[in-house]
Amino acid sequence: MIEPHAPAPPGTAPPWAGPARLPVRPGTGRFFVLAGVFVCAACGLVYELELVALASYLIGDSVTQASVVLSVMVFAMGIGSLLAKRLRWRAAAAFGAVEAALALVGGCSALALYAVFAWTGAWGGLWESGPRCLLVAFSLAIGLLIGAEVPLLMELIQRIRRQDAGGAVADLFAADYVGALVGGLAFPFLLLPLLGQLTGALLTGTVNAVAGAVLVLGLFRRDLTRQARWLLLLVNLAVLAALATAAVLVDDFERAARQAVYGKDVRVAVQTDVQEVVLTGGTDGRPLALFLDGRLRVSGRDEHRYHEALVHPAMNGPHARVLVLGGGDGLAAREVLRYPGVRRVDVVELDETVIRLARQDPALSQTNGHVYGDARVHVTIADAFGWLRGAPSAAYDVVIADLPDPGITASTKLYAQEFYGLARRVLADDGRLVVHAGPVSSRPRAFWTVETTIRAAGLHTAPYRVGGRDSGFSAGPDRTAGGPERAPHDWGFVLASPATRPPLCLDPRGPRPLTLTQANLTADARAAAVTRIGGLPVSTLVHPRY
Repeated sequence: MIEPHAPAPPGTAPPWAGPARLPVRPGTGRFFVLAGVFVCAACGLVYELELVALASYLIGDSVTQASVVLSVMVFAMGIGSLLAKRLRWRAAAAFGAVEAALALVGGCSALALYAVFAWTGAWGGLWESGPRCLLVAFSLAIGLLIGAEVPLLMELIQRIRRQDAGGAVADLFAADYVGALVGGLAFPFLLLPLLGQLTGALLTGTVNAVAGAVLVLGLFRRDLTRQARWLLLLVNLAVLAALATAAVLVDDFERAARQAVYGKDVRVAVQTDVQEVVLTGGTDGRPLALFLDGRLRVSGRDEHRYHEALVHPAMNGPHARVLVLGGGDGLAAREVLRYPGVRRVDVVELDETVIRLARQDPALSQTNGHVYGDARVHVTIADAFGWLRGAPSAAYDVVIADLPDPGITASTKLYAQEFYGLARRVLADDGRLVVHAGPVSSRPRAFWTVETTIRAAGLHTAPYRVGGRDSGFSAGPDRTAGGPERAPHDWGFVLASPATRPPLCLDPRGPRPLTLTQANLTADARAAAVTRIGGLPVSTLVHPRY
């Protein structure tokens, strides 16, 4: 164990504050330290963004996850800076140890979080407590280590060449902030699309470990005892070996974890620029399932019940021109095309990969009736909100909003008053808008907030729901991957029209739904009305209420 130096006599500098014995000129050494600051800052920000992205994907509610990760991490950075003051007498060795620990913890954080989610997420509410604590623990640990870097680097750069404190801080923070900029841009535009979350984190940890080891063992090796040099070298080699082993096994790990989350029938798993898309089953008699960011969007067991309830009530009236917002799987369009009077269907989907799978995947294309081979169907890859802003007025008889649940932060704007105002503008005077508004029984406040918001946009509403079987539905836009306890027991919808309250009826001259009847529709609408919550505030872009 290394003992601290004895206190220096009054008026003299402590022995660890003397000039560093460098193998290069001071100017070159100073450049290398600032380069190390740059690399470490970039890696640190990647760790932060990695935790935010993974937590948002696994837990949902990106605003909350970002707030938790960043606030805990910034708090921990302050504590780490204070604790590092005690290590200045061995700044080089301490910095090397900090970087090795940070590389290991940060590089493996994504693997650990995903593993806990995969192998415990289906067990009731465990993911709601234990892994959340793990997220906070990683944020705290990474923040402590990042915070310890700054005082140690300040000491190292001052030992190379003494300068006024203000100048040293300016140089250090300039390199730190520029590195953070590079790391912040590299994560979404380079690491995530090319390597994915797990491999990207492991590579970042490797870069972090190499940068720390090169700086300390190369530039400040004369400040270390021979024992300390060998110990630090062995520690860094062990960290690099662990990260390399994890990188080699990451594909097998991902497959095993994905099977733990989605089952053993995974056929397609793609991480797009928008979301993770997973297809399971659909062959050998196994039911098809489509997951988007861990949420079960389509299940072959009962997708007809959802899409018939979404589409058929809205088709009771003029329906020559239909707009489908979302619904890239083609299943809503399938129901629309059952009506002979349809002349054009425009599908606005954010993720091109979903459209490609709906066209080319044998099971999914068969389920949607090969709708994208129909000349009446036209696809636009765009954000629904932005697309509506440029859409022509009164262009559609029916607008179908087949969108994710309003409780998902990323889709909040698609359930805002401004969005419904845009949808109202593209509707003909006698047109109808239908919106999936989440489960009524388990989330009545969110459902009635959607209905209140639609009315605030100047539309007359007819809310309704479709009840599930005793065990609930297999799928739903608001259900995360997991056991049947997470399945919704109903689906809620809101039918709306600009001119007057639309009748909640099936078209007597239209095609007969396979599962939906007028009697059930009327009864379930009455059941939904019983749950009404009055006086709810309207959800807007600047005041989301979900």
